[in-house]
Amino acid sequence: MFSLSNLNAKAFALSSALHVLVFVLLGNVQFTKLTKTKPPLKEQIVLARLITLPAGDVLAKPKSLATETESAKKSASMAAPPPPTADEWAFAAQYTNRNSKGYRHSWGQQVRSMMGTAVEGPDQGLVRFRIEIAPDGTLTKLETLWSTSPVAEKLARKAIASLPKLPATPTGKPLMFEKTIAFSPFAFNDVPSYRDDCLPDPPAFRNPFVWDGTSPQTREEPPVATKLDPKEMEECLRQLPKDSIDAEMAKDRRAMEQWGWGKDTK
Repeated sequence: MFSLSNLNAKAFALSSALHVLVFVLLGNVQFTKLTKTKPPLKEQIVLARLITLPAGDVLAKPKSLATETESAKKSASMAAPPPPTADEWAFAAQYTNRNSKGYRHSWGQQVRSMMGTAVEGPDQGLVRFRIEIAPDGTLTKLETLWSTSPVAEKLARKAIASLPKLPATPTGKPLMFEKTIAFSPFAFNDVPSYRDDCLPDPPAFRNPFVWDGTSPQTREEPPVATKLDPKEMEECLRQLPKDSIDAEMAKDRRAMEQWGWGKDTK
């Protein structure tokens, strides 16, 4: 007759044997996974040869597609603006405010319209002239102050030499001024704004504390803007044209170009 202690001992021995068997089996599985044989070196070389890119860039665009893309990219261009109309020249010929502002604008537009289409590239640029026009509208002096493009200067001079007969100056006196001609696809021949032409010019700034180091130190009072007398103001207001949308848009564009388009103000 078996005793209880013998039965417990046999059960414990059986349980231990089963646990040992399970651990041995699991160990063999893990050892098999860890010691799985790698492919021979010869197979690795063959596989590397299969995936090696051939000579040249296979991923590059086909020549035909690259050529089409390059041809599709065109340089920016802007056609020459139309010359001033008869009505615009009629207004310019009688507008005396601000050193014949309307005449100077129409003269520049006439020259730019005869220069042709401006294309983005090395030929685009600016040229600034000093001009003198006789009372009958003929050119008497043309001087280049500076230029950023010899092509733009050449085209501008050719256009000026071919100008049609222009009207007489508004004041009946020689008209002298400086003008910049922009030969660029990104430049606008903006319509000037005449709304503030009857306001006095702000006085030029002068440092009131400037001193030569020897004379007594004094503080100069800033100059005061001079206003037009009543008759001159009446004549100035009579010449002012009506406000136009183009002039307001041009004024806003100049302000945005001065202070920056889309700059981060945060």
